Amino acid sequence: MPEQTPPRLVLIDGSSYLYRAFHALPPLSNAAGEPTGALFGVVNMLRATLKEQPDCAAFVVDAPGKTFRDDLYPQYKANRPPMPEDLRVQVEPMLQVVEALGLPILRIAGVEADDVIGTLALAAARAGSAVTISTSDKDFAQLVRGFDGGGRIELVNTMSGSRLDNDEAVAAKFGVRAAQIVDLLALMGDAIDNVPGVEKCGPKTAAKWLAEYGSLDGVIAAAAGIKGKVGDNLRAALPRLPLNRELVTIKTDVPLDLPADALKLRARDTQTLRNFYTRYGFNQALRELEGNVAPEPAPGGKGALRATAAGYARAATAPQGAPDAALAAPGDYETVLTRAQLQAWVAKLQAADEFAFDTETDALDAMRAGLVGLSLAVESGRACYIPLAHVYPGAPAQLPMQEVLEALRPLLADPGKRKLGQHGKYDLHVLRRHGVDVAGYADDTMLESFVLNATASRHDLDSLAQRYLGYRTLQFTDVAGKGAKQIGFDQVALEDATRYAAEDADITLRLHRLLAPKLAAEPSLQRVYREIEMPLVPVLARIEANGVLIDAAELRRQSADLGQRMLAAQQQATALAGRTFNLDSPKQVCALLYEELQLPARVKTPGGQPSANEEALEAIAELHELPRVILEYRGLAKLRSTYTDKLPEMVNPATGRVHTSYHQAGAATGRLASSDPNLQNIPIRTEDGRRIRRAFVAPPGRRILACDYSQIELRIMAHLSQDPALLRAFASGADIHRATAAEVFGKAIEDVSGNERRAAKAINFGLMYGMSAFGLAKQLGIARGEAQDYIALYFSRYPGVRDFMDATRQQARERGYVETVFGRRLYLDNIHARNQGLRAGAERAAINAPMQGTAADIIKRAMIDIDAWLAGQRGRTGAAPALMVLQVHDELVFEVDDDFVETLRAEASARMAAAASLRVPLVVDSGVGADWDQAH
Repeated sequence: MPEQTPPRLVLIDGSSYLYRAFHALPPLSNAAGEPTGALFGVVNMLRATLKEQPDCAAFVVDAPGKTFRDDLYPQYKANRPPMPEDLRVQVEPMLQVVEALGLPILRIAGVEADDVIGTLALAAARAGSAVTISTSDKDFAQLVRGFDGGGRIELVNTMSGSRLDNDEAVAAKFGVRAAQIVDLLALMGDAIDNVPGVEKCGPKTAAKWLAEYGSLDGVIAAAAGIKGKVGDNLRAALPRLPLNRELVTIKTDVPLDLPADALKLRARDTQTLRNFYTRYGFNQALRELEGNVAPEPAPGGKGALRATAAGYARAATAPQGAPDAALAAPGDYETVLTRAQLQAWVAKLQAADEFAFDTETDALDAMRAGLVGLSLAVESGRACYIPLAHVYPGAPAQLPMQEVLEALRPLLADPGKRKLGQHGKYDLHVLRRHGVDVAGYADDTMLESFVLNATASRHDLDSLAQRYLGYRTLQFTDVAGKGAKQIGFDQVALEDATRYAAEDADITLRLHRLLAPKLAAEPSLQRVYREIEMPLVPVLARIEANGVLIDAAELRRQSADLGQRMLAAQQQATALAGRTFNLDSPKQVCALLYEELQLPARVKTPGGQPSANEEALEAIAELHELPRVILEYRGLAKLRSTYTDKLPEMVNPATGRVHTSYHQAGAATGRLASSDPNLQNIPIRTEDGRRIRRAFVAPPGRRILACDYSQIELRIMAHLSQDPALLRAFASGADIHRATAAEVFGKAIEDVSGNERRAAKAINFGLMYGMSAFGLAKQLGIARGEAQDYIALYFSRYPGVRDFMDATRQQARERGYVETVFGRRLYLDNIHARNQGLRAGAERAAINAPMQGTAADIIKRAMIDIDAWLAGQRGRTGAAPALMVLQVHDELVFEVDDDFVETLRAEASARMAAAASLRVPLVVDSGVGADWDQAH
């Protein structure tokens, strides 16, 4: 007869769960501002526990009021601080989710949760059950043991995954057997519970005494003979040791009047869990509840609480409060296949003040994608999909694309008809390339969300639907498959395509109806959205469509040169190493530098291993020539692979140009980002990096004009700080770094040396980015004390800057955000973080964001103004005398007719300078050339 598995009982130490989760995770919150960090940890650990399918379980917490230990020792736990407010408010929700998961909750007055757990554990184990106590509290180690009849008690720390299931495991961890744990704790004391032990007696000393004398009674009996200061401390503590033992002993005989089924698991309350997970943004738990993903495995060595930064971000994407059921309800979607259906939708659009639209395509590149279908929505919950190019076998007949576009053209091109989209710039490109120029693009839900709070969430449709509506959208992979078996959207069956595509238009409309009032309630944010972000959408679309001409032959020449220099660096590295090795292999580089050459590993990986990254090589470059050669090789290889080899491959065959994509909802400060290709990260500090700009050229009869703001962030600092000396320096038109050096070093401006100007420049820019004295010392190659003196001198000459920085930090702490000159906000989630590093990072961001964000707002305003002016300069043929082709940080680049260069130079510079009214003038530098490099 096979051996019968003993029944399993899991007893969960609720207080341990809550406090450990609270202190292990950063201070997360949902969109409504409710703290969620402890809840997130508790829910993850409970899910992991329940996946092991215990027969019985209980979640045990302390009951309010005093216990018998308070009567024994009035100072028991007297030094415990009150529960933090952001933890206290998570207690009740924690109990609600525990109950919804079907776990019995036990609270017994007069004793602690430990005593309830001890009593239940001992009784169950004696009756033959396998008992698991889920806790991180070391006190429970006193209960670990086996019993005749198969019963046992083990401890599992669900956070770390560690397990203590026998005397050997307890001894390996604590140095004593389970039966000696009480004596160990009595000797050591417990600072958390305010139980004073023997002074200077730590776990090693206590374990040593118990190994030698067997028990606390044995140690007490031998106390007179224990020598040294620790012996004196033991003898001084003898009167309180018996009380200590009583205080740290877990009671196992608490009278419990519990019903027979008190520890039986109940069925989950699925609806309550769904509402809870949605409210607090626990997306993985929600997907598991709905059966859309396989449950995570039970915890292994790393436990259930896998606290990664990505996990934190996902945990903080909850909808704002309990979602409106109507907003989260499925929609009613129609596939438009007949002319009658199309005309009915045209009539709906004509009668509506606004409508949402979306395109489906066969590629991600908007400049090459073919149109596959269109979706439209005029009311929440109702939408249609008009398929145009689904070509799978057996696909139903679809309306001709040109007929559909002609029917919709008057509505899409009508500036008085408000159009809504999600990341609509992509759709504007696709429709323009198919002959429809959209006008009246009025609202974009991605940008509404971004302006409301750039850091609260991702701004893609799926994330916004989950966050604001509590709605889980259909994924592309749900209809098109994954990996090698994924099909194009033109191969997706119309029923599936309709559910996916029409949902996009419907959810976009729902989101707009919810987000628009939120923006309207914040006038400063509404202005940023209406006056900067939305008007910029068509401007960026035109810049992207214009593209920039690339000289592929020049890039090939540069690639060949870089390749030769890489080979030379490789040969030099081989000579220095005395053998061949792969310069691209971090493992081989580490072995060579740190094991063979015995260079110090000054930079380590997160796992504690020596690093071979750029910072690590820079740190040892002065000790040996080889790290510098490796750095040179890598720099050349990166330029070649990222730019000189890749850019010619990215030329659009239809236009002969490279078309980057600009992202408005990328950087939280509002700065634009560029991708495919990224033209904003071309290095300009090296000659090789600058040389790449020679390949960005103008066609015959045209020139490249580059207009660049001069020291714009420093000027914004002067405006915001109102420091008199800084304002005077900019008003005079002096070299600001030389003027700063003159102030700091107490010299006439003409007597400032090159090194002094370099130091002043490092301070000017470093302070804006939160550079410390250590960082300044490293940059300038000086002692830290000298760098600190420089900073002190700077603030003594520019006290307004220090006052501004202090006031900005204070505003960030009080409001939770800082603002640009134009009212854009940057929320700082970590400004009150318990972790000093996170908090310091938030304070640095608080100083920098108003300047970087204002600079981003200014150049966006300039782009909108210049674009409008250029639109009025077209000749009788409609040809544009100039094109805006690039935006790179604080610079605008134009391709301009030879005879229009000076007109545009004067007009663009003037409009850029007038894009903001600051207390100091905005200065614009400009240059002209046959290529982008010459224009500098």
